[in-house]
Amino acid sequence: MGEFALIEEIRRRCAVARDDVTLGIGDDAALLQPRPGSELAVSTDTLVDGVHFPAGTAAFDIGWKSLAVNLSDLAAMGAEPAWALLALSLPAADADWLSGFCDGFAALARQHGVALVGGDTTRGPLTISVTVHGFVPPGAALRRDGARAGDRILVSGVPGEAAAGLTCLLGSALLHAAGPVDRDYLLERLHRPAPRVALGLALRGIANAAIDVSDGLRQDLGHIAARSGLAAVLVADALPQSDVLLRAGDADQRLRWQLAGGDDYELCIAVPPARVADAQAAAADCGVVLTDIGAFEDGEGVRVVDAAGGDVALPRSGWEHFVA
Repeated sequence: MGEFALIEEIRRRCAVARDDVTLGIGDDAALLQPRPGSELAVSTDTLVDGVHFPAGTAAFDIGWKSLAVNLSDLAAMGAEPAWALLALSLPAADADWLSGFCDGFAALARQHGVALVGGDTTRGPLTISVTVHGFVPPGAALRRDGARAGDRILVSGVPGEAAAGLTCLLGSALLHAAGPVDRDYLLERLHRPAPRVALGLALRGIANAAIDVSDGLRQDLGHIAARSGLAAVLVADALPQSDVLLRAGDADQRLRWQLAGGDDYELCIAVPPARVADAQAAAADCGVVLTDIGAFEDGEGVRVVDAAGGDVALPRSGWEHFVA
């Protein structure tokens, strides 16, 4: 398969029609019609073979996740997804691999009405870069710098399941015996995260700040705290647990997965105490659970404490590139 046949295959398999796309794939640039009266939210993420997904990961899962991690960024901003660009570096133009990749990418794109409007293809190590664009009303974006002292810290879903899935995939002796049903569930949480787009939209006007949990809950919470000029106190015993997670590891292992594992793509938000019930009701309407896990206060940094208020030590805060 040559380069231009490859591009045509991507265009055909990933097509999603939108009225605001005047000209999509096939020219030197796309022509797009931004929504009047809206701000444009733009985010880019790159996935590298062996860094963001293990060797041998199914092409469908790579395609899904390459878009999911970007849509999660838009969700954290409270932005409605619209368009995507895809830059794809491949060691070889493998038609079967490309078919699976496009199917995974398109499956999630169609769920959220995202049109692939352009990008690039080249030969090289397997690397996928996606740029997404979304709309948000002026002044309504959920930012990292809006938390206030006294705000409650809420997190969606069950952080840690993706990290447990990675542990399961790598065959670590740390993982308790997991049956095939648990294993399949945890691997799906790792390979096919569900970006909380509907939740992000529902939280506009309720949450003061938000971030998506990609590099570990403790580390990502620290970004809100730092940008807002506050300290965050996270109660380890308040972290949500699923039956699958409880079966997967002991208490210490679960805490490491939940606070430092990453790859969750859940939302962590700051909410005024008087609006917690509103936030949880909005989440329930989206089929998501929001759990209260702590609070922001004057100061700096992130403290993890137990139910009695004692400090809980962790060997690492989360994932960071270029740090051993």
